Parts: sequence; C-alpha cells; structure tokens
Amino acid sequence: MASRVKLTVARSIRRAFSCSAGLPRNAKYSRKQASPSRNTNGKATDDDSGNLKGYLDTVRDIMRMPATTADPRIPSMLVTADECAVKFTKPPRNVTMLVRDFISDSLYNPAYGYFSKQALIFSPRKEFVFSKFRDCADFLKTMGVEYQEMESELDDVRNIPRQLWHTPTEILKPWYGYSIAQHIIKQFKADSTRQRSGEPLTIYEMGGGNGTLMINILDYIRDNEPAIYSSMEYNLIEISTKLAKQQLRQQARQGKAPHTNARVINKSIFDWDTRVERPCFFVAMEVIDNFAHDVVRYGFDAGEPYQAFVRVYDDGEFEEFYQQVSDPLIADYLSARASLKGPAYHTPAIPPELYRSIRAKFPFSPNLTKPEFIPTQTFQFCRVLDKYFPRHRLVLSDFHELPDTVPGAVDAPVVQTRFGGAMVPCETYLVQPGWFDVFFPTNFELLKQIYDHVCKRGSVLETGISGSRVCTQREFAKENADLGKTQTRSGENPMLDFYENTKFLLS
Repeated sequence: MASRVKLTVARSIRRAFSCSAGLPRNAKYSRKQASPSRNTNGKATDDDSGNLKGYLDTVRDIMRMPATTADPRIPSMLVTADECAVKFTKPPRNVTMLVRDFISDSLYNPAYGYFSKQALIFSPRKEFVFSKFRDCADFLKTMGVEYQEMESELDDVRNIPRQLWHTPTEILKPWYGYSIAQHIIKQFKADSTRQRSGEPLTIYEMGGGNGTLMINILDYIRDNEPAIYSSMEYNLIEISTKLAKQQLRQQARQGKAPHTNARVINKSIFDWDTRVERPCFFVAMEVIDNFAHDVVRYGFDAGEPYQAFVRVYDDGEFEEFYQQVSDPLIADYLSARASLKGPAYHTPAIPPELYRSIRAKFPFSPNLTKPEFIPTQTFQFCRVLDKYFPRHRLVLSDFHELPDTVPGAVDAPVVQTRFGGAMVPCETYLVQPGWFDVFFPTNFELLKQIYDHVCKRGSVLETGISGSRVCTQREFAKENADLGKTQTRSGENPMLDFYENTKFLLS
C-alpha cells in the first residue's frame, strides 16, 4: 500500500463495545423522525455555525482520544470480506481492510456475522384483522404484546441476546405483499400490450427474509390472475443459508397448495453470473440498507478524495486511517456521481468556501473534511442489474432517513445492538463484528440518478427505456394497495401511516 496520509484527526481508535447511552429504541423500523434537511442536489442546509461546532467537537475528540496497548510494529495483512469468509471462523486481528469490507464482514461472515447468528425476523402467528382494532395505537399495543412474548422466548432459550426486528411485509401481511403484486401485474400487462409480447412473467427477489413476500405475491397472482400465474416463475436470491431453508419451508404451508413455480437460490447477488435475457421484475425490499458503504474524506484545499481503511490490532482495537483513492470501485462511484446529468451533486462533507478560507487560522485545524459514507455496494448492485438483468423493472424500497445515526458524518449508518431488552445505538461503526446491526439511510434522489446512469435509463427518446421514479410509501400504497383491508375503526390506516421514513425506487 502507499504510505499513509498523516492526519490531525484521522486516527480514531474506539473500544470494541463503544456505545452511546441513549433512549432505547428499535431505530431500524421506527416511524419518521426529525433529521437534517437536504435538497435534491445533496447540499446541506446547515449554516457556518454548524461548521464551527464541528471544529470544536474535533478538538475535543483529539483531547480525549483513548490509548491502546497494541504494538503497531506487528505486520498487518490486507484482506477483503470474501477472504475473511473463507479464512476465519472468528474476527481476525492484525488485519487491514477497506471500510466496506469491514462492515460486510461484520454483517455477513458465515461464522460470526450478525446475520449468521443474531438477527431474527418477527412474523405474527396469525394475520391481523385490522377492522377489529380501534385505531393504530390499539394495533401497536396488540402487536407489541406478541412481539415481547417472542423476544422473551428467545431470551429464555439462548444465552446471547438476539435482535428481533419487524418489517411491513410481516406486520401488514398479506396486504403489503398484495400491493407489490398489484404493481407488478399492472406494469406487466402494460408492457405486454405495448410490446405485443407473449413472454411469461418472471420475478426475481433479493433478500426475501422469511419468504413471506414471495408467498403473498404468488398467492395474489394465483387467485386473481390465473392465466398469468400458470406460466410465471419466481426466483428468490438469498445469501443466508438459514433464511434460504426457511423460505423453502414456506412452500409446505399447512392447508395450502405449494407454489411449484418458485425456487430459492442460495447465493449473494454479487456472485451472480447468469445473464437473464427475458424481461423480468427485480424486487428488493429493505435490503440495500444493509449494503456496506465505504468512507471518504476530502482535502480542504483541492477537494481530492481519500479512502478510509480499518486496521484491527492484536489487542482488538480499531484504527481508521486514510490514503488517496486507489480502490477501483470507490473511484468508479465518485466518477459516476461527478458525471451525472442535471444539477451537479455537491457533497455536504465539503464545507462552504468561507469556512475553508479561514480554517487554517485555527489551531489543530483538520486537513481533511468530515467523513462521508458512500454506497459503493449499492453502486455495485446497479452494475449487476445492468450486466445480468438488462431488461428488468426494479421494485426497490428502503429507508430514506433514520434516527440515531453515527454523529459527525454524511449519510452515516445506525449501529445498534440489543441489551437488557432495549435497543442501544452506538456512536461509531468500529464495533465488535457480529454483535451489531449496521444499516444506512438511502438518498433516493441521488440513487435514482446513479441507477439511471448505470442502467442506461433516461428519456425514451434517448435510450428507448423510460427513467425510474421515486415515491413515498404512502404514495405507493394509494396507487396499489387495497386500503380498506388495513383500515382501523377510527379510519387510521397503518398501511398509510406507518413506515413514513421509507421510499420506493420504481423503473
């Protein structure tokens, strides 16, 4: 590797379980919380006082930087998440990796990764009958009792605390899945009419959880569109072996005929190597929030980017350090972002020119900007879609904002674990691999531009393929859901009122 860039504030060693003492909250599936505003060009609305505060916070961080007993003379091996998955059965030490590899290894390593041992998906024992509830609060109370009972059962039989989290697919089943199916059917019929195509409906889903969405979509099409159902196929791509087995068990539901036109493919989407030439729908519901990001900072003078590495010492401490960008994926993402058509994207990580012009007059002035988390794996996912699914339509949903994110960085993740029955957010991503969920908000307006750029979507006149669009959960539900099925007696509707911090990207 090239020599390190010496930074005033780059060295950021944190204890393995450094968490903030905050209000316990299941942030991953919270309703909409207040967050810093941002326009569609990515410009922050903070004023210069926020930059001064950031400077003072940086000085305080330097003063209270903890010491480590690690020996920096011990050689450190550069590794990737893929190499860790093959070589290590417990978190390695004396290694260095890019931030995306560190996060990916923490979440997905088959031996010690978070999704390999910690995460379970809450699924109500029976479908809720929403007309029996007085209002949304009454529904939440009932769901909370069942949720707590399941958490207690897990704690009674396991020595380690597991995080049980819930999704709209599960708590609004089957109606949420039916709304996805309705959108797919409408688009499929419109495409078949316009293209005079007799090709069957083909669906690919990535990261299907318990398999509930797959079953709900197939049930809806079988019951409402038998002619389409008779020739369709459904493919679920799942990286987790445990979840893949659960999805296969969904096929043998008591009292219902199995869907013989569905298959589960146990592999990572990033290992996909088969080109699908036929038109298809690609579904990704609450998946990309767990796609690993890289961290970059920018030079104050010229704005040149520096990529972050994480070094794990022999005593388990972590060090974050920076070098000029050399990783091809980081370089390609930054290049693609810089070449987007329309209004230029300006990262909020780079402060206003006035602040940069006077920063050198302050003691301990940093030579790099604050960190920015960039969605390199999501960018890689867009490339997979373009290369292997050239005629796809995308149905993607995820969080556009989250509470309790790691402070002091742009597009930072939530890092949390469950302790004593409560969710505890952390102030850093440098935590013990496998014990913490790490998930990111998505800038959907920027993702739309990146997706259209990579997958060559734009105006029909230019490319022959229309561009994508972004809509909120509420807008999508109004277009596609049977809202009467999820309405409470008061008129409140969880399908419309919950998950206000999620958006859809549709193509």
